[in-house]
Amino acid sequence: MASSLHVVPHEDAIVLDNAAWHALTGPHASFAIGDDIARRYPEDVAPFVAVRSWDDPRVWDALTHIVAPGAEIGISGADPVFPPGWEIIGQGEGVQLVETDALCTRPDEEAIVLGADDVPEMLAIVERNQPGPFRPRTYELGRYIGIRREGRLVAMAGERLHPEGWTEISAVATDADYRRQGLASRLVLDVAHHIRARGDRALLHAAATNTGAIAAYERLGFALRRRSTFSAVRTPA
Repeated sequence: MASSLHVVPHEDAIVLDNAAWHALTGPHASFAIGDDIARRYPEDVAPFVAVRSWDDPRVWDALTHIVAPGAEIGISGADPVFPPGWEIIGQGEGVQLVETDALCTRPDEEAIVLGADDVPEMLAIVERNQPGPFRPRTYELGRYIGIRREGRLVAMAGERLHPEGWTEISAVATDADYRRQGLASRLVLDVAHHIRARGDRALLHAAATNTGAIAAYERLGFALRRRSTFSAVRTPA
């Protein structure tokens, strides 16, 4: 069933137009590699790069100084004109959703906090379900939680981008045998509960084609803020 998205304006959420940049120059500055023009996360943390403005002609030189030759990187929220040598591997349309007053968060008694010892299982559940990029140190970006059944991690969600005042809920994954039991919704509400508890608001990103997930997030109390383009790019060799 197609989602009935309605754009929700948030005048105080301008940082979300360039969420990765405002994370890397804000709460995630300790992870940042780069300068005042372009920054990125370490490769084992996240594949994202961000720039202050794509209108700055110095952007491409700045990026080549912080990204290895022939590396694959992710660019979201923009659709720049790539210079020669930059290869577009894939592109897609995405949506950015933000919490509304309809979101009723709550902690989940079954959820467990995941950490360094759980990384192999976290990488495995991501590989099985493909919720989006997740690297060995992604868990360091925020609080990650999961649900185990018979000792096995079967559902997960956590925090990724953190622009000032906002936190992105990401890596929402549930194994096929445990879907339609409400596990993903429970974890999203738990993550959102802790985001609100520290004074932030929750946001989500999803592929525009993932209408099922978008509809589920809307039922929880999220609404569309903006549409954007995301690109997988290979840097010049």
